[in-house]
Amino acid sequence: MFAAERRQLILEMVRANGAVSLRELARVVQTSEVTVRRDVRALEAEGLLDRRHGGAVLPGGFTRESGFPQKSHLATAEKTAIADLAAGLVEEGEAIVVGAGTTTQELARRLARVPGLTVVTNSLLVAQALAHANRVEVVMTGGTLRGSNYALVGSGAEQSLQGLRVSRAFLSGSGLTAERGLSTSNMLSASVDRALVQAAGEVVVLADHTKLGSDTMFQTVPTDLITRLVTDEPPGHDDRAATELQALADQGVQIAVANGSGVARGPGQPGMEGGPGDRRGPRRDVPLPGQRRNHPPGGGAGGPQLRSAPSLSETSGGRVADLAPRRR
Repeated sequence: MFAAERRQLILEMVRANGAVSLRELARVVQTSEVTVRRDVRALEAEGLLDRRHGGAVLPGGFTRESGFPQKSHLATAEKTAIADLAAGLVEEGEAIVVGAGTTTQELARRLARVPGLTVVTNSLLVAQALAHANRVEVVMTGGTLRGSNYALVGSGAEQSLQGLRVSRAFLSGSGLTAERGLSTSNMLSASVDRALVQAAGEVVVLADHTKLGSDTMFQTVPTDLITRLVTDEPPGHDDRAATELQALADQGVQIAVANGSGVARGPGQPGMEGGPGDRRGPRRDVPLPGQRRNHPPGGGAGGPQLRSAPSLSETSGGRVADLAPRRR
């Protein structure tokens, strides 16, 4: 077992039980107490757990990660609306990567109708949703199955993504902030998601309003690598989510907000374009993420020719609009 995998297992045991003895940790990860003590010391240095005499305990700020059965029943209507809009970004014949999560599973169900699509994924649930789709090719990573979210993780998954190049990645996570970007509660899941990002020309984050302003342990995608966020409209009383949306827009992230009435608008911008009957929505060009921001979308001479992402305000539903940055 690699050190990262061993330490992730230690973290999961501590999160599940609150406190675990070094002897029990050594038995489960099948190594010596000396090695486990070294792992616990390293995890404590990162602020992920606290050492106690003869064991490890959960630090005060972190809680146990919810499993798939719990997540699948949270914000279901919002996830459906987000998936409907995100599917409008995907074009016939495109190659994309789709990460693990309940929102990306909803997206996959809609992608089954896109002919000629190639989907690379580490999620068994995404693959299952596309298994019987006509003219959709599914490519799965290798790796070790993580049963709590039916995803393949570990070095095998990451190695299978090396050398891959697709137009865009669709990812979800446990939290999203303007300061830190997308994050998740699991070390191995975060590592695979980062590998998915490296394979894509653009990054599209799918996150409902309950995740806005939440920050979890492991950073997946920093804000400057996020091209677009597809989310639902926060409730009127949720100032934190609205503030976070504006902060993300101020940092150059294209924001697409969906609501149940079909009205397209952004928090704090009641008069913006994209209201009822206006499918145009405000347009603003955002460069490709990370180091690729200084290069044209096609990758330059001799590089892979990537298909540019269409504006969500141009999709058939006309239910979203880009949130413009605040004027300074």
